[in-house]
Amino acid sequence: MRAGAGHVVSAALPVTVIGGYLGAGKTTLVNHLLRHAGGRRIAVMVNDFGALAVDADLIEAERGDVLDIAGGCVCCSYGSDLMAALMELPRRRPDLDHVALEASGVALPGAIASAVRLLPAYALDGVVVVADAETVRARAADRYIGDTIDRQLAAADLVMLNKTDLVAPDAAAATARWIETRAPGGRVVATRRSAAPVEVVLGARTGAPPPVAPGMTPGGVDAASLYDSFTLRPEASLDLARLGAALTRAETGLLRAKGWLRDGAGALRGFQLVGARWEVADAPATARAPGLVFIGLRAHLDRDAVTRAIDAARVG
Repeated sequence: MRAGAGHVVSAALPVTVIGGYLGAGKTTLVNHLLRHAGGRRIAVMVNDFGALAVDADLIEAERGDVLDIAGGCVCCSYGSDLMAALMELPRRRPDLDHVALEASGVALPGAIASAVRLLPAYALDGVVVVADAETVRARAADRYIGDTIDRQLAAADLVMLNKTDLVAPDAAAATARWIETRAPGGRVVATRRSAAPVEVVLGARTGAPPPVAPGMTPGGVDAASLYDSFTLRPEASLDLARLGAALTRAETGLLRAKGWLRDGAGALRGFQLVGARWEVADAPATARAPGLVFIGLRAHLDRDAVTRAIDAARVG
């Protein structure tokens, strides 16, 4: 959901919708997430196994429409009935931590996200759209597919501008600025071979402790040079609606924030942010004290702006 709506969601299995046009790098991203799951039990849902080239060394077994993946992950084909597959998934795999739903290249991830919201067992974690730095602008100008490209970008909470190593730096920067005009609710992250820290792509399930420490190098990415993170543990009660609206402003430089905070009544609540979308959830029984992790690109993450937002949201 978008900033400012103040929506409260219950603790549920988080779903990240991964979209983007054909050849942008979605399958490469899925393999990256599976290879660097870091103990997360991720279910990847795809329309057709034939369209998803899972790295062979990750596959432990194949059982009909299911691939068992190393580290407790699983890959499931949903065919033509996504909703039925989502409703069946918790029964088949009640141990899951996250679902990554890869849309086809011509699908609209915003429509899929709307469908996910209809299922009470799930909570939308974010819409990630992969865009090819070489071709996205030309495809958006195409009379036949341009509308699809525009609608994919418009639905994004996070846009991974991929294959930036194949274009000149000034061209990549110009394309990033262009995408910002097409994805007003999203943040743009430049990537090569769809490699970004898993913590940036997937939010933490409500109930997990803040998992990221400064200097992290998750997912084989040189995060020490590209990404930064820090943790704050404000004890004060906060107006979480006001805080969510403030943290989603571009000047904070935030890509992700996750953890739990005290609401205006002093109760612990789960809080997560991706791009310009933020949500509040019931805190799990395991939550004992406030703690929120903030993640962003090192060159843009502004700890002072985040701290000011928290101070301004104090209640009483």
